[in-house]
Amino acid sequence: MEHVPPPAEELALLDRELAQLDARRAHLLTRRAWLVSALQPQAPNAPRWHTPPVGHGWAPGQPWSAAPRAAKPSGPPRSAQNVLLTLGGLLLTVAAVAFTLVSWGSMGIGGRSAVLALVTLAALAAPVVLLRRKLAATAEALAALALVLTLLDVYAIHAVAAPDTDGLTFTAVASAVLAALWAAYGLALGKLHLPLPAAVFFVQWPLLLGAWAAGAPAIVVGWALLVTAVVDGAIALWGKGLGVRVTAGIGLAVMGSAALLTGLGESLTADGPLGAVLPGALLLTAAVAALAGAWRAPNGYAQVGGVLAGLAAVAAVGGVLRAAVPGTWHVPVYLLCGLALLSVVRAPLPRGAGRGVLAAAGAVVAGALLWAVPPVAAVLLGPVELVAEVWAGAPDGFRGALGESMRWSESAAAPVVLAVVAGLLGAAYRWWPSLVRVAAPLVTPGTAARGAAGAGALALGWGTLLLAAATLGVPYPVAVALETALVAGLLLVAVRGAERGAGDAGTAEGDGARAEAGAAGGGRSAVAVTALVAAVGGAVSVGLLSLAAEAATYAVFGALVVLFAGAALRTRAVVEQAVLAVAAVVWGTVLTGCVARSLELAPHEAAPLLLVVPAVTVLLGARLRLHPVALPVELTGALGALVAVGLAVPDAPFLALVLALCGVLAAGAAVRPERRPAAGYVAAVLFVAATWVRLAASEVSTPEAYTLPVTVPALVVGVLRRRKDPGASSWTAYGPGLAATLLPSLAVAWTDPDWLRPLLLGVSALVITLLGAKYRLQALLLLGGAALALDTLHELAPYVVQVAGALPRWLPPALAGLLLLAVGATYEQRLRDARKLKDLLGGMR
Repeated sequence: MEHVPPPAEELALLDRELAQLDARRAHLLTRRAWLVSALQPQAPNAPRWHTPPVGHGWAPGQPWSAAPRAAKPSGPPRSAQNVLLTLGGLLLTVAAVAFTLVSWGSMGIGGRSAVLALVTLAALAAPVVLLRRKLAATAEALAALALVLTLLDVYAIHAVAAPDTDGLTFTAVASAVLAALWAAYGLALGKLHLPLPAAVFFVQWPLLLGAWAAGAPAIVVGWALLVTAVVDGAIALWGKGLGVRVTAGIGLAVMGSAALLTGLGESLTADGPLGAVLPGALLLTAAVAALAGAWRAPNGYAQVGGVLAGLAAVAAVGGVLRAAVPGTWHVPVYLLCGLALLSVVRAPLPRGAGRGVLAAAGAVVAGALLWAVPPVAAVLLGPVELVAEVWAGAPDGFRGALGESMRWSESAAAPVVLAVVAGLLGAAYRWWPSLVRVAAPLVTPGTAARGAAGAGALALGWGTLLLAAATLGVPYPVAVALETALVAGLLLVAVRGAERGAGDAGTAEGDGARAEAGAAGGGRSAVAVTALVAAVGGAVSVGLLSLAAEAATYAVFGALVVLFAGAALRTRAVVEQAVLAVAAVVWGTVLTGCVARSLELAPHEAAPLLLVVPAVTVLLGARLRLHPVALPVELTGALGALVAVGLAVPDAPFLALVLALCGVLAAGAAVRPERRPAAGYVAAVLFVAATWVRLAASEVSTPEAYTLPVTVPALVVGVLRRRKDPGASSWTAYGPGLAATLLPSLAVAWTDPDWLRPLLLGVSALVITLLGAKYRLQALLLLGGAALALDTLHELAPYVVQVAGALPRWLPPALAGLLLLAVGATYEQRLRDARKLKDLLGGMR
């Protein structure tokens, strides 16, 4: 019978045959095309086809082309030509310098002048001839030589013809002459790139060196720098050639910065308003020049010009006003001048220049805030010093609680600065649509900017009130009440903002864009987030401040617990609710610690009292169950329990009591199915640890007498549990019972000089390990194996130490190196073995 393959196999066979046919057809078509092109008549100079590749190096569809043409030899590379010309110019320059400095004295005055003049004229004339012959690179090199020769001519003239002339004056005049000479030379020979930038370079020095030579005051030097910068700006705007504009731009940056710094320094050191007028005029002129340049400059440079113009104008006007007010109010004066720049939104300025002026106003405001914000930080962090002297007595006033490190008289104007900026941002937040319409010609702020303005207004307003209270030196009770009231107000803003955001997100479900925004923002606004952060920070600050007096501490922390708990119940936003609930738990924990201090309890005696709040969080977690806030609240309570354990460490009996109480709380949490996997293990560990600590505190030398009566029933319960539920973990069934005896016995065996206990412990651990391996029980295998290994190590330790002392010092490092080499060479195999061991242990119960 003829074999008929299955349909799937036959289909695959047909596909392979069709693919082979397609490949063969493509090969034949390609070969045919080449043959047709080879048989066509060709022009005499046309490239001839070479034989196409056939064999291993060719595949169907591979193209082949005509034989490559022979490359024509080209001239020397352009880069090599430039290197040769550069080296030649440098050698001639070195020769000219050597001639001028070394051989100058061996010739008479006429010969010297004639030689230098002749060489300079030749170097200046040569580029003209070379450009006519289209040798531009050579002409450029000789122009550079001519530039150096003109400098040597100036030096020679000063050294021989005018040796008594002042050096600065002569240099200023020579710079002007050289600038004019090279400008004319560059304009005459427009194809050369070096002369005009050289002329721009020489332009930088005449006015500056002239003013310096005349011994002019600093303000005159500033005017010379400013005029030079204006000339540079004009050249940068209207000059021809990239080199000319770049050179002029560098000169503009250097000379303009120097002029502005000179004017600013003179303005800041002026004795009075009249003394600040001249520096102000310089700065104001610089502002006008920068704004005029920004009017015609490209967008990026226009913004830089606008920034410089705005800052210079503020320095000019603010410098005059600053000299008329006391030193404390200098920053507010500059701030008001910077805010006056905001009127540029109605000025007919180009967009780039106008945005630069607005950026200058923002820079002035930011600088004022940098000056005013540190005192606010001092107010918030100053009460930290009270932690070392809790309940030492209420200070005389708010300043007394903040320490004496801050000079409050110098910060009297800081609240004014904060209030002005906060009012401005609040007005912008309130009338945002009108502001957007007014600022539309220059900027188009979005909704995120409005949120930032509202958040800034809220934070700065809060800081203003705190700093004003510290500056005025209000009484201590008033300060505590004020900070507590501010925390309440911030919580109100945070709750309302979160509710409004959640409501907007909920009502936006039908609107795609708004629903996406609500989901992305989680119903939170910048104002609400800022209020929440400020409320938490303010609560910490007022809590520290209240530590000066016992009554204030109870009043403040009681109010904080009520305020934060009420806010957590009031808000619907999950994140805000979790933060508020966690903060309430923290304040409650601190409050219980204060109760313990009032009862004059020792730290270890206060530890059980601190477990009241963790117990409340466990009950609250049971009430909230799967609510997202339940887990953060319970974890915060667990941290409080950890603090209680830390306080009880110095006293072993109290530590055992606290561990047992923590185990009870963990067991209570483990009753809930969602907490059982983690809380159950924690409870078992805590109970076992409490047992160990109690035995150690009682100085029990035979812990087995106390642990075995617990281990045997626990193992019986574990066996019954495994019979009822074969899928139960061995750690749940046998882990607590085995650990209750093995670990205390192991701890005692390490300090027991006798041999009986280590022997019995080792035999028991061996039996447990073998049972775990036989019945594939992970808890028995790991606990028994670990106890057996540690017991064996204890027994072998003296011999290991003895052998190690007899070995040469170099042998242990050598053995360690060999071990590392062996592990590295078989790394992949060791990795596979580790994975197999992991899978094996993971498969056990």
